[in-house]
Amino acid sequence: MPLKVLTALDHAKTQWFHFKAIVIAGMGTFTDAYDLFCIIPVSKLIGRIYYSDEYDKSHGGMMPQAIVSTMAVIALVGMVIGQLTFGTLGDRIGRRRVYGFALVLMVMSSIQCGFSICKTKKCVLTSLCFFRFLLGIAIGGDYPLSATIMSEFSNKKTRGAFIAAVFSMQGCGILAGAGVTMAVTSAFNLATKSSDRENRDTPESADLAWRLILMIGAVPAALTFYWRMSMPETARYTALIQKDVRKATDDMRDLGDVDLPTIDENSELQVQQQMTLVPPPPPYGLFSKQFLRDHGRHLFACAAAWFIVDIPFYSSTLFQSHIYDLKMENYNAFEEAYQVAKFQAILAVCCTIPGYWATVYFIDSIGRRKLQMLGFFFMAVFLFALAGPYDKYWHNHVHGWLFIVLYGFTFFFSNFGPNTTTFIVPAELFPARLRSTCHGISGAAGKVGAIIGTLGFLWASQDKDRDKKKGWKPGIGMMNSLVILGGICVLGLVITYFFTPETKGRSLETNESEESQPREIEDDQMHEEILVLEGSTPSPISVVSPLWWR
Repeated sequence: MPLKVLTALDHAKTQWFHFKAIVIAGMGTFTDAYDLFCIIPVSKLIGRIYYSDEYDKSHGGMMPQAIVSTMAVIALVGMVIGQLTFGTLGDRIGRRRVYGFALVLMVMSSIQCGFSICKTKKCVLTSLCFFRFLLGIAIGGDYPLSATIMSEFSNKKTRGAFIAAVFSMQGCGILAGAGVTMAVTSAFNLATKSSDRENRDTPESADLAWRLILMIGAVPAALTFYWRMSMPETARYTALIQKDVRKATDDMRDLGDVDLPTIDENSELQVQQQMTLVPPPPPYGLFSKQFLRDHGRHLFACAAAWFIVDIPFYSSTLFQSHIYDLKMENYNAFEEAYQVAKFQAILAVCCTIPGYWATVYFIDSIGRRKLQMLGFFFMAVFLFALAGPYDKYWHNHVHGWLFIVLYGFTFFFSNFGPNTTTFIVPAELFPARLRSTCHGISGAAGKVGAIIGTLGFLWASQDKDRDKKKGWKPGIGMMNSLVILGGICVLGLVITYFFTPETKGRSLETNESEESQPREIEDDQMHEEILVLEGSTPSPISVVSPLWWR
């Protein structure tokens, strides 16, 4: 039965507590992006420190393929586990309680990544991978909880923009990670001046620099700990799962100027007793036939789209190394890491952040489904544009402005499209008691795609001549790799067209019902019928109407 407190939330005007929730939830995704992307310049420092003896100086201490793969994938494996585990716990014991634990784990593991116990190569890399695995679990756990909490606090009119704003904090996290890396490496470079470039190529202080960069990532998340722990449980969880309508109403009234009527608990119970003329169906579980019938298609659409978009998204991130493949003998360790971070910052400012905020602005007018299709289409177009003449032209012009513009557009349309919508849609489609779980399953599928994309691209993009780069096995070449990524985006477009429903402009309770999708019943009509019910005894016809059992 639709409850007054939920209807009031759907029609609430945008106010301070919405923006506060965006900051609290968004700081988790901010930290996620900081920790996941700053490892790219950090790995340059680690390679200079621990692998300079194994390769000549022109390679700048390049790490072996197996080490690069492990460092790139270990956090993603943790994210798969975290999304499945914390997503399930968010539905079973509450969003807020699990949310706080995920934040504590994120802060502690970020700090431990910097300590990494010791200074020998084997010990440092082993402990770093272990703590990045724990960090991945915390980051993965933050995804379903942040999306679910924001969706359940939002009104139906701007819900997409609010959830997109939470996810857009990733762009700010990438920019912050690049900025911190540039600041730290610049400071250390100035502090270790020497006239002998060979002696200052990899100073001992470089080992402190990369640790400091990783540990700073814990600061933003730690600053929001009090806010995160003091925020109330969402009204939908309290009312629909804990069955405490009065507490849900009081919590929402304390948050801000929400137009909530006084709740008479006896009157609510009386209405519920009247509704038992036809008993409601028992709640179904995730592995039930009813869930498969009502939401199996939705879960497939969300998981498949997220799986598909993360393959080219993470592969494209790794492709940056080909663009800033500088002559390493001209740079010391700090300067190399600085150049990599500078490119990340430029890309974030010009492509990544604009893509996120374009989604915030347009998603509630264009719609989730159309925007996801648009993003997949243009990602495919620009990947094919890079792939077609790559061997004949782009291979020697990866530093040219036209190549970088085309490459940047792949990031813009991934964020102004499926990279953001796949975070939003799972938080809107599923029943409250399974919402966080299904979001976690969808996100875990995405990170499996990221693992496949990372490992596959690291191998596939290598030139067929194994002698061109020491320590790397031959692959199928960059052109073929980009063609495959473009084809994967086309597949994402097809799956979105046939399987993904539109969720804009509807309450979460309306989106739960498969049969409501084609009819597009407006929540204002539902609100009017609730008021009618509050003033009179419902007729048997109104009781058995599907509208009352969403």
